[in-house]
Amino acid sequence: MWNSRPVVIVVAPTGAEVTRAQQPALPHTPREIADSALECVDAGASLVHIHVREPDGTPSANPLYFQETVDRVREGSDLITMVSTGGSVEMSIEERLTGLDAVPDLAGIETGSLNFGDDLFITSRADSFKVGALAAEAGVPLEAEVFDVGHVHSAVAMMESGQIAGPPRFNLVLGVPGGIGATPEALDAMVRALPRDANWTVTAIGRHQRRMLALGLLLGATGIRVGFEDNVYLRKGVLASSNAELVVAAADLARSLGREVATTEQAREILQLPRLARVGS
Repeated sequence: MWNSRPVVIVVAPTGAEVTRAQQPALPHTPREIADSALECVDAGASLVHIHVREPDGTPSANPLYFQETVDRVREGSDLITMVSTGGSVEMSIEERLTGLDAVPDLAGIETGSLNFGDDLFITSRADSFKVGALAAEAGVPLEAEVFDVGHVHSAVAMMESGQIAGPPRFNLVLGVPGGIGATPEALDAMVRALPRDANWTVTAIGRHQRRMLALGLLLGATGIRVGFEDNVYLRKGVLASSNAELVVAAADLARSLGREVATTEQAREILQLPRLARVGS
């Protein structure tokens, strides 16, 4: 049944592209990112997707920033921590891997390249294999971050060959210029390419977000993602005051469509992730 399980709400508070000129409340420092994530717990989030920034707001690959952010989140909550290995378009694959040093609960893995707006976002097969191998060595489960149907097929092949371990987890990203569009037909194509037992989250960019999240909820998506990484507006012309305000809106949307919102404990069970002790416990 499409509504048999509660939905996991993911918050992506920072990303690598949005600036404070676009969203004055964008968190930069590890403390700010962690505090923003912690504000989202009561709002309904059960997983935080982490990028880090330098103090001036530029995208960062500093492993100490990842470690501090993950530690602060764990000190203050049971939120599932997930680091990006996508980083930013300017980063080498080595820089994109530094978040694994924090041993988060989960990490993303890109399984293909694409035009990312006016930039090139390059992830070769060798890059994907490197992420898979290092994540396995660190004991960090993976979720495939897919921007087109071909990325889904590549991820499935890696899963079938054992290069991505564990149950199949996917984040379907819709509406990035250069990637698959944010349309019902595009989401249907992505979902049809998934393994039957896959867990899948819907991420949609900007003005397309609410419509595509709603469709994902009605199709039985495991999760939906919100946060300043993807969209800075609460509604047309109105900037969100915080990431937590976006999470509240997502939770309200889910409940209005007949979906319960997963607790962190339920999210760990759904995503088949081990329960980790908090820092200092």
